[in-house]
Amino acid sequence: MKTDNFNYPFDPSLIAKYPVERRDESNLMVVHSKTKKIEEKKFKNIIDYFRKGDVIVFNITKVIPARIIGEKKMTGGKFEILISKILDDITAEVMINPGRKAKIGDRIIVGEYEIEIIKRDNEGLRIIKLLNMPEIYSMIRSYGKTPIPPYLKRESEDIDKERYQSVFAKIKGSCAAPTASLHFTNSLINELESKGIIITNILLHVGIGTFRPVKTKLIEEHNMHMEYYKVFKETANIVNKAKEDGRRIFAIGTTTVRALESAVVNNKLIEGEGETDIFIYPPYDFKLIDNLITNFHFPKSTLLMLVCAFGGTELILSSYKKAVENRYRFFSYGDAMMVINHE
Repeated sequence: MKTDNFNYPFDPSLIAKYPVERRDESNLMVVHSKTKKIEEKKFKNIIDYFRKGDVIVFNITKVIPARIIGEKKMTGGKFEILISKILDDITAEVMINPGRKAKIGDRIIVGEYEIEIIKRDNEGLRIIKLLNMPEIYSMIRSYGKTPIPPYLKRESEDIDKERYQSVFAKIKGSCAAPTASLHFTNSLINELESKGIIITNILLHVGIGTFRPVKTKLIEEHNMHMEYYKVFKETANIVNKAKEDGRRIFAIGTTTVRALESAVVNNKLIEGEGETDIFIYPPYDFKLIDNLITNFHFPKSTLLMLVCAFGGTELILSSYKKAVENRYRFFSYGDAMMVINHE
């Protein structure tokens, strides 16, 4: 299948450079896949689409201050380092810019910390090793910045420390936010629970694979990057019981979908953890998910392909066209979409 099939005309002025004042005041486009109806609401109205017994699954990953500026020890040249995955206390997988100047064996100084590039993979990622201090987390606590996306074309600010993080983030490990989660407030979550909606969690640490562009002409030739996920026993029990009862499962974000779909055996959600490189694109038979809440994604991205697999390519792309025409706010700090397959 051609990557160009998932393109749409986009206006860069629609990129949301900052979040709206209140998380739940974002716009919400509701897409009904069966009837092809499209509604336009505010995110706080999302509660109207739930009924008692529905299950919401959140990704409780926490964004780490993964962006670090360092200097090459021998020359003083600047490097920007994005930590994609912490492997253990002293090693991490990273992206380095400018990559062409980052060689195996190079040493980089970050404040009082010294790191060495020890490996490079075929996709340009590096493995770094901390040489002189106890752990990488102590380095990022001291020198790391919130890793807001580069397309925002600004430095991270104090507002990003709070708003590029969901209100329910718990387990640190992501280099990017699961952005559909950013629209939820504590009060909205309380309203949902008061209505009888069951809230449960999975974990997927967002790595570079989530936002790496598809550069191949055919989507089948694109390789996804491995990301760590965990399905908790309680979540597996809640989801499986809901499916048995015919109750609906709402996934909050594409990362949640990928974690759930990676842990299905014989149409049952299985407790456990591991690494996943699952790549979901049309046609795909979803095993667990009834409805999806997500953001508006880049043209030709793996995220858009997943949403098209869920809601139907033609309908999703037509809804994107409508969003562009109506000047919705796009990408990480942008507006939201809910795709309803099960009314």
